[in-house]
Formats: sequence, structure tokens, C-alpha cells
Amino acid sequence: MYAIVETENTGLRGEDNKITEICILIHDGQKVVREFSSLVNPEVSIKYKVTRRNGIKDDMLLGAPKFYEIAKEVVALTTDCIFISHHVNFNFNGVKNELASLGGVYKRKKISTLRLSRKLIPGQQSYSLGAVCNQLGINVGQVQGAKEKAEATVGLLEKLWVMDTDGVFNFMLGPKSGQAGLPPLWPKSVVTSLPNVTGVYYFKNSQGKIIYVGKAKDIKQRVLSHVYSKAHKEMRLCFETAYIDYTHTGSELVALLLESDEIKKHLPKFNRAQKRTGYRYGIGTRVDKNGIAHLFYDRLGKLKAPLACFYNQGECRTFLEELCETYGLCPRYCSLQHISGACFHFHIKKCHGICRELETVESYNERVEKALMPIADDKNTYLIKAEGRNTNEKSVIVVENGVYKGFGFISKRKRIKTFKEYDKYIKPMSDNNDVQKILKRYLRTGNGEPILIDFPEVPI
Repeated sequence: MYAIVETENTGLRGEDNKITEICILIHDGQKVVREFSSLVNPEVSIKYKVTRRNGIKDDMLLGAPKFYEIAKEVVALTTDCIFISHHVNFNFNGVKNELASLGGVYKRKKISTLRLSRKLIPGQQSYSLGAVCNQLGINVGQVQGAKEKAEATVGLLEKLWVMDTDGVFNFMLGPKSGQAGLPPLWPKSVVTSLPNVTGVYYFKNSQGKIIYVGKAKDIKQRVLSHVYSKAHKEMRLCFETAYIDYTHTGSELVALLLESDEIKKHLPKFNRAQKRTGYRYGIGTRVDKNGIAHLFYDRLGKLKAPLACFYNQGECRTFLEELCETYGLCPRYCSLQHISGACFHFHIKKCHGICRELETVESYNERVEKALMPIADDKNTYLIKAEGRNTNEKSVIVVENGVYKGFGFISKRKRIKTFKEYDKYIKPMSDNNDVQKILKRYLRTGNGEPILIDFPEVPI
């Protein structure tokens, strides 16, 4: 059963925003079988602009029942019904708040004919109730009061049901309702066969194009979580997905690295993060005539040997700001403050005074060198051993001279004699700033998985 509910209210804020009219039409899927409609005395004044819109005045409500007098009937009528309105959250919250003020709790499954209209008749200039009804040839006249809105919503709902050949309505109910299935284009057999393993999953549209790439500790659970979400982006993603694929990685670290690589390779429509490809800026260093070490950023083409590479100037500045904050460097000598005299950090006692000649050049340069040491450490060669896809193998991530080379899977029984021998077992991957962030975060936390650091030609 379906309860089509429309309300009018006082238009005031907070607790004074009370219902002034309510109409409930109970629909059995074929026709309206019961109706309840009433003005409601809100016991507060109505906002003038609301009166102009719906014609309900304060004096019209003096003899109307207060909400607590009709609350029992409202609850009884909508019990075991799906709550339906054009602007469903507005009307549902109005009823819910009225009942909450009486000490009651109100929970119902709900559907918005506004959202349903957007899915079934895309491309409209307006999705107001009146505009959509006119578009579909539903004669509703002037839609002003709650009863007129409810009757118009019934007409619209019945039209949308006829148009809904792909099960959009049932999908919007949510998979936990017991009445809904998967999104219309999702292949049920593929979803059923998804494994509960760690890896990367791919959403593809009807043309086979990858539109989303995700990482998960449990692929099946994560894929289904997209269905549970009511976020607009998630709904659009689910409706455009026609096929789901996955890659089992075993290790969450490998899944993170593969996800990043796939996003940059396919540039999926629904992925925002990590789409950037290729560094454009870098950090450099120079010594001025006074012997003071300067840090600066510029385009990579203008730097002979960049200390670190970034996608944009903002990332460069953030990196330098962190160095200033951590090591007490002077923003004036880090290309962050282009001024003469004392820098701002000196005034707040974060700069030691190199910009005011209160610190020796040797002392300042030592701190610059210390700040750059972690960058130099990034040039190490090492590998990381992590979980494999089964108990008989392990995954291996290879980094050579600070450059991420890729990952692979090796049998636990396999004996590797030298570091270079790992090259033939790994899948080559591109190095980039996002990958470096993933690796650095992993190395900081460890996650309890073994880390082995070696030189290239030393036997393993």
C-alpha cells in the first residue's frame, strides 16, 4: 500500500513551523482506496508569503483540529505504507516533527516522485509538480493546497508507474526493504558471484566503458554498499552501471596501488580523485651571494634536478609551508613571502631570524639540509612483501632508487637470489605523486606486514 501525503505549513522557523493542512490518499497500486484531508490549527501565526501562496489564513484555522487530535489517524492510515510525496523529505519531516513534539517516533519507507521523475523523464527544464504533470498531460489546474497537490501526485505516480519498465521505483525503495532488487541494468548473476576478498572492482556502462574504479577489503560488500547509498552521485553511478568486474589482489596495499593506476589509465567518469597524470612543477634549491640556501618551486622544464615533483603550484607551496613549520625555515627564503626585511614567521617567533641577520648562515643551512634529508631518503631501493591472493603466494612491491616499479605475485617457495630478479615477476606500473603518498603512508604505519629493504645486487 502507498500513502500519498502532502502538507502545508506556517512557513516559520524551528518549532513554530507547524502543519496547517494535511491530505493523505491511500493507494493500493490500482486506485485510491481511502482519503483523509483536514486543516490543522498550528496554534501559531502563518507567515504572510505562505498565505499568499496557498490561501490559508489564520482565521480559517481557529476551529480546525490541533495536530494531536488527528495524530492517531495519521499514524494508523500510513502504517505499513510507503510514504510518497513530490518533495518527500519536506512532507515526511513535517509529520515526523509534529509526532516527535508529542513524544512519538515516526518511521516509514519513502519515495520522492520528484526523484522518480528525474530518472524516468530526464532533460526537463523544470521538475516542479505542476510542470511535470503538464508535460505528461495530467490536468491538475492550480496546484496550491495539500489536497490538490496530493491528487496531482497520485496522477503523476500512476503515469510514472506505467513508464517504469526497468524497475526504477522498486530500486529506489532500497535493497533492505524486501521489495527492491538491484539497479535495473545490474547483472544479478555477476553480483551473486562477487567474492568477499580484497581487491579492485570496476563499474562499466552498457558500452563496456569503465565509469568507476574502487578498492575494497571485501569486494562484494563494498559493491553492494553503493546500492544502499542515497547520495545523488551514487544513484547516478548505479543506474549507469551495466556490468561489474574485479581483480583479486590479496593485499590492501596492492589494491590501493592498482586502483590508483587504473584511475589514471581509464579516467573514469565517477572518480574524482587521482585523475591527474604527469607532474608539472618541482622544488629546487640554490645558494645566493650571501651563502644562504633558498628553496623555490618552478615548472619542471626550468629545473635541472628537482628535489621533489608535484602536479601544481598549490602542492608545491603546501610542501614548502610544511617544511617551514616543521624545521623553522624562513618563508622569505622558501619563495612563500616576497618581501624585504623580517618575514611574518619571525614576528610570531617561528623563524629564527635569518631574514633579520639574527641567525648565522651556517645554522640556517644546517636546518635546510635536515629538512631535505627525508627527500634524499626517498631515493632508496627496497621492496615490500605483503599478503598474496592465497596462502601459497605473497605479493611484492618493488621500488628502485625511489621510483615505484610495480607489483607482482610470487610463490612462497620461490627462492630469489638478487633484487634485480624480481623485475621478471612484477607488472610494470607508472610512478607518480599519488603512488608515492600511498607508499609513504604504508611505510609510516607498517600495518603489521613485513618490510624488507635491500640494495639491488645484494642476494635476498
